[in-house]
Amino acid sequence: MKKVILQATRHIPPFNERARDLRIQNKPLWLNQREVLAPYVEQEIDLKPGERLPVLREPMIVYRDNLYFDEYYIAEFMKQAKERGRPVRAAFSINDAAFREHALPLSVSYTPAGNLYYADLWYYPNGPEADVEPLVIDMQAREIGYYHVPTYMATESGDLVYQVPLRAMLAIDSWTHVFIADGVFGLFARGARFEDRLKKDFWFKLRLIARAIYEGRQLLECSGLVKIGKNCVIDPTAIIHGPTTIGDNVSINAGAVIENCIIGDNVNISQDCQLMLSVVGDGTFLPFRASLFMTTIMENGMVAQNTCLQMCVIGRNTFIGAGSTFTDYNLIPLPIRALDGNDRLAPANRPVLGGCVGHNCRIGSGMIIFPARTIESDVVLFASKERRIIDRDVTYEDSDHHKLKDASKHPRLYPRRGESDLTSW
Repeated sequence: MKKVILQATRHIPPFNERARDLRIQNKPLWLNQREVLAPYVEQEIDLKPGERLPVLREPMIVYRDNLYFDEYYIAEFMKQAKERGRPVRAAFSINDAAFREHALPLSVSYTPAGNLYYADLWYYPNGPEADVEPLVIDMQAREIGYYHVPTYMATESGDLVYQVPLRAMLAIDSWTHVFIADGVFGLFARGARFEDRLKKDFWFKLRLIARAIYEGRQLLECSGLVKIGKNCVIDPTAIIHGPTTIGDNVSINAGAVIENCIIGDNVNISQDCQLMLSVVGDGTFLPFRASLFMTTIMENGMVAQNTCLQMCVIGRNTFIGAGSTFTDYNLIPLPIRALDGNDRLAPANRPVLGGCVGHNCRIGSGMIIFPARTIESDVVLFASKERRIIDRDVTYEDSDHHKLKDASKHPRLYPRRGESDLTSW
C-alpha cells in the first residue's frame, strides 16, 4: 500500500516552524507518522502544495502532515476501513469527550458536518474516489484528574480533569496541541493503557510483580516499567517511577524524582530535580532543583536551577534562566486564552495552562510569565527594572538583544513565513 502526504504549510507560532518539524514524544512529527504507518505501507509520495492526488488503482492512505496519531488509533482505523472495503475519511463525533475537550479547541483543521468533524486522513482501497464516507473511531476517552486543588480553582466546566484517550489523534494547529499530544494524548494515555492492562491481564500483572520481587524494587520502579538506554549513569538515591523511558548516555544525579516521563538521549539531570509527566528532548541540561510538570522541552534546551515550568512547551536550543516561574492559573476566574490556528487569541478550554517559548531563545533569570503567554523564536529577554513580568505575548521585534550594539551575535534562525528582510543574519 502507498501513502500520500499532503503538506500543511502553515507555520505554528511562536516556533515559526511547520507542525511536521516540531517534536512530539521527543521525535519530529513526520518521524512519528512514518513509524506508526510503517507496518501498513511500502512506499510514500510527498505532494507539494496544489498538486493533485496520483491516479493509482491500488490501496492508498492519504493524510496531512500536521496530524499526530498513535499506533492504537491507526490500527483500529485500518481494521475498520479494510472491513468496509470502501473509501473512508476519518471523522470524530462531537460526543467524543477527548476530541471535544482537547483536540477541537483552537483548531482549524477539521471540517464540520452536523455532529461530525472530518479530519484530513483518508483510506482508498482502489485509488482516489470522490465518494467517501465518514469513519468514526471511538478514542475510548476516560476522565482522569491531574490536580488535587481547592474547589475554588474549578471553573464552570468542572473539576481539573483530562479526557484521556486510549487511541489518540489530533491536528497540530497551535502550540497547545503540542502540549496535548505530549501530555494528555501521550504520557497520560500511556499510563491509562498500563493501568487498563494491569486490571485485565492477570499474567502481565504477575510477571511485573515477579520482576519487581526479583529486582528488589517497588512495582513502579522495576525494569518492566522503567526502560533505560545504554551508557546511563543513575545515582542510587534517584527515584524513578514508570512508565518511564530513558534514552542513551543519560546522567541522573542524587535526589532526582522522575515519574511517567520520556527522557531523550544525552540528557543531564542534576541533583534534586523534579520531573513529572514531562517530555525532555535530546541533549537537554537540567541543573539542580529544576522542576517540570506536564512540560515539553525540545532538543538541546537548558532550564537553570530553581526554575519551575508547569504545563509549558519549550522549543529547541532554548535557555530558561535560574529562578524563573511560568504561572499556569488565572487568579481571577477569567477564561485562559491562547493562540489558535488562525493566530488569534481564543478560549483554550483549560482552567490551568502554562506558557510557550519558541526555538533559539534566551530567557534571563527571575522572569515571571503569565498563563498561556508565548515568546517567539529567536527572542532574548533580560530581567530588568523595566521588564521582569511577561503579561503579554512577546514577538521577535520586542527582543532585548536589539538594544545591543552587537545584536547580530544572536542570529535569527526562525523567521516568520514569508519574511525576507533577515537583517540579523
